[in-house]
Amino acid sequence: MSELSPKERLLKTLAGESVDRPPVICPGGMMNAAIVEVMNWTGHTLPEAHNDSGLMADLALDVSVETGFENLGIPFCMTVEAEVLGSKVDIGTLACEPKISREIYPDSASADFSGADNYLNTGRVDVVTQAAGKLADKHTDIPVLGSLTGPISTAASIVDPIAFLKGLRKDKENSHRVLEQVTGFLSSYARHLVNSGATAISIGDPTATGEILGPKAFEEFALPYLKGLVNAIHEAGAPAIVHICGDISSVKHLLPRIGSDAISTDAMVNLAAFKEEFPGIRVMGNVSTFLLEWGPAEKINRVTSRLVEQGIDIISPACGLSTSTSITHIRALTDAVREGTQ
Repeated sequence: MSELSPKERLLKTLAGESVDRPPVICPGGMMNAAIVEVMNWTGHTLPEAHNDSGLMADLALDVSVETGFENLGIPFCMTVEAEVLGSKVDIGTLACEPKISREIYPDSASADFSGADNYLNTGRVDVVTQAAGKLADKHTDIPVLGSLTGPISTAASIVDPIAFLKGLRKDKENSHRVLEQVTGFLSSYARHLVNSGATAISIGDPTATGEILGPKAFEEFALPYLKGLVNAIHEAGAPAIVHICGDISSVKHLLPRIGSDAISTDAMVNLAAFKEEFPGIRVMGNVSTFLLEWGPAEKINRVTSRLVEQGIDIISPACGLSTSTSITHIRALTDAVREGTQ
């Protein structure tokens, strides 16, 4: 097989085609690698890059070059959607990611995002979309991954999260209405990213877990809206990756119904066993971010090499990296993938 570009390798993998080796990526959003060491080394820093499309594109390239991850992942947090929809955000620092400081609505009954598509060309949604275009134009062989915050997590960032989760039991009508509106907005945002040049869309939905929701609520509230968002991404012409946090044992039977091109999981999941149980699913992960932060590098290399040997389709960190993670430790992961298949 001739040498594949990183973009070709990822797209072929997501399509279920044979490749020379697994792609090794870190998508952005909740799973980004904008670590302090990279920013100090290059001078392209956060929080400034959150609000400047040129700096965002520069930092995404820095991350790829310095860490060896074979993609350009944007943005570098999970607050873009909630902020443009009205929630207040603490933009963070060099070492601390942005966080929601106040949700715009106290409960689902009072929330209304029926006109949310009007915000697609505003705020950081527009910044991320422009950055995707800049990256796609300049780096045609490297996949640009646009990362979205999933429907449940976005809804719980614009409605008080405790009230939102209670509403899933006590006010199902308004909960579904909010999730329908949020999913519609996310679908439009995804189309903008794809039209601007994003190769694939990654969805991180950390509130949508079996541990938080339970299997019944996951099936009613997480599954249909994740599936709807994935369908919209496919209709826009791009593949979709979905990350599910935590222990998936209570909901794993539901995950094939999401319809995504790959499922990413946390470090506690035995990906080889999951892949064997559901052979139609392409799996991604799942090197422990605790291990990546603390090392040692030799163990990171061994764990990564084992995932490659087990036939894991895409190699990546298991969740969001600590900003204090070292380049040396990340390189132990990315080098293991390339060296193990030479």
